[in-house]
Amino acid sequence: MSDTMKTTETDEKPPKISSEGHTVNPTKSMRLGSFLSEILPLASFFVFYRLYGLYAAAIAGVSMSAFMLLYFWLVERRVAKFVVFSTLFSGVLTATAILASEKMLIKIQPTISSLVMAGVLLGGLLRGKAMMQVFFGTQFRLTEATWFQLSFRWGVFFLVAAIGNELAWRYLTEANWVIFRTFVMSPATGIFMLAQLPLTLRGRLPLDQDA
Repeated sequence: MSDTMKTTETDEKPPKISSEGHTVNPTKSMRLGSFLSEILPLASFFVFYRLYGLYAAAIAGVSMSAFMLLYFWLVERRVAKFVVFSTLFSGVLTATAILASEKMLIKIQPTISSLVMAGVLLGGLLRGKAMMQVFFGTQFRLTEATWFQLSFRWGVFFLVAAIGNELAWRYLTEANWVIFRTFVMSPATGIFMLAQLPLTLRGRLPLDQDA
C-alpha cells in the first residue's frame, strides 16, 4: 500500500520558483511522487513475479519501495511515517519468508499491514485522537473534524482491504492472487483516495489559521 494516503490532501505551501524562473507547483510534484511510490513497487512486484517467481517479486517490491523512500527524502526531506513502517515491515517479512522458505509470509503482508493501520486509525478514534493528523499533520493543514473523518474512512478501508487480501490468497491461485493485488487492490485504493479529495478540499485551513 505504500504512500497512497498522501495524495488525498492538498499541500498548502506556496509555489516555488525554479532557477529558470518558472513556477514550481509542490502539490503537483508531491502527487506525482505519491503516485509513483505506489505504482512502481507494485509494477516491480508483478514483473519480477512473471519472470522469476514470488520470492524475487517480493524482494523487487521492497527494494523499489526503499529506493522511493530514499529518493523522496533526498528531494523533499520528508516521508510519511506509514510508508516507513510499511517498507520496514515488508522487508522483515520478506527476509523471514525467504529464510524459512514460506511463501505464505509474503501473501499475508498486505493483511497484517492493513490490520495494523486499521487498528491504529480506528483505535485512535476510540481514544479521541485522529491518527491521520499524527501521520500527516506536519504536511497538511486541515480542520480537526476533517482529520477525524479521514481517520475513520481510511480505517474502515484498511479493514476491508485486509479482509479482501485474506480471502484472495486463501481461495485464489498464487498467480491470480498476484493479479488481484496488482490490478484490483491498487486501483481500488486509488479510487478510494480520489473519493476523499472533496472532503479534504473542504477541510483546508487558511495559512494564518491553526488547526
